Amino acid sequence: MKYPPEPFKIKVVERIERTTDEERRKIIREAGYNVFNIAADKIYIDLLTDSGTSAMSDNQWAGMMHGDESYAGSRNYYHFESAIKDIYGFDHVIPTHQGRVAENLLFSTICNDESVIPNNTHFDTTRANVEYNGALALDLVVDEGRDPSIIAPFKGNMDIKKLQNTLDKYGADRIPLCMITITNNSGGGQPVSMQNLRETKELLQQYDIPLYLDACRFAENAYFIKEREDGYADKSIKEIAQEMFSYADGATMSAKKDGLVNMGGFITMNDGDLAEQITNRLILIEGFPTYGGMAGRDLEAIARGLQEVLNEDYLAYRISQVRSLGEMMDEAGVPYLKPTGGHALYLNAKSFLPHIPQSQFPGQVITCALYTSAGIRAVEIGSLMFAHEDPETGETVYPDLELVRLAIPRRVYTNMQMQYVAESIIEIYKRREELRGLKIVKEAPVLRHFTARLTPVES
Repeated sequence: MKYPPEPFKIKVVERIERTTDEERRKIIREAGYNVFNIAADKIYIDLLTDSGTSAMSDNQWAGMMHGDESYAGSRNYYHFESAIKDIYGFDHVIPTHQGRVAENLLFSTICNDESVIPNNTHFDTTRANVEYNGALALDLVVDEGRDPSIIAPFKGNMDIKKLQNTLDKYGADRIPLCMITITNNSGGGQPVSMQNLRETKELLQQYDIPLYLDACRFAENAYFIKEREDGYADKSIKEIAQEMFSYADGATMSAKKDGLVNMGGFITMNDGDLAEQITNRLILIEGFPTYGGMAGRDLEAIARGLQEVLNEDYLAYRISQVRSLGEMMDEAGVPYLKPTGGHALYLNAKSFLPHIPQSQFPGQVITCALYTSAGIRAVEIGSLMFAHEDPETGETVYPDLELVRLAIPRRVYTNMQMQYVAESIIEIYKRREELRGLKIVKEAPVLRHFTARLTPVES
């Protein structure tokens, strides 16, 4: 069977309503051409993010009823800790209410103005937390990861030569840790191979530099390793995940992705001294170490979700849903980042709208067109999100990839709804020459894409 059917039954449904074309044109204007500013009940198909938007299982909901809301020592924390240690294998587990807090706790503890943090590709919140704490965030993904048209099995890999050059240029003393994002979200949800994790660790060990994983989509990455890398076809997803983490010294996690929950995260590591420093910060800003900003019921849902996400039938369905959307794009000639990743389809905005320069945000133009024409919310991952001013030259530096991410929530939308998404994208592509650029009228100094307001460029 080419595409496996859903490995679940639908027990509860949520009604969604469609708005009219006229209503959506008015809404997008009032939102400053930024879909983050649109109320969710005005969205028909919401592909803004796969973070915190999963449908939880009956088992997880049952676990919520076992929530122990004791301030200290909640039994749910120990279930949570046990599940994480079983998969990740690190000594210390620190809960946080979501992934970016884990990033903030980590980088605010280890970074200073001289620090350099290499990554395959930093995601937006990771980069922001690195840079807010004075450090330099470097993206060192392999070259094929910067080309949307190249078909390669592991386009999320760290470029070992680039990492070596970084070590030579800045020196090990300035690099408190190296990070790899699995899968590589800003690079199109592309996986990282086991061999690449192993080689990265071997290089870093020579300099006594720890390796941390941004592990939000670790199970999806493990599935790609099983599917694409020699020697792993007969291993379980859990065995592959455990080996992945064996090459790392710690990890940050937004459980809102592969934890299959709506809220929660954690940081886990082997370094006891660092764990103590981070825990002290946690108490100041998040809460006691056995709840870390979450309710006991949330901890229980994560503990159960981390086990469920390892199910191979679920992962095969999950990844095939994204893959089938890509094949529908192929049939119509719509350009997207190939191959499809684990959690999203990424439209290639540069090729989709070659007449619109990056200075006029072609990815954001497509995002707005998707909403106004079909009520679909996606997110730009391109110049609005990542363009920045070079501190030395003052010139604007644009990202290599100009993408629109359609992130598919886990266990939420049917394949018929994905067919609607595909048809809507194809209709926009057919009239792409009619679309015009956007310009910013208001922006925040950090993570501007969340709140920026834009307006169409006058033709």
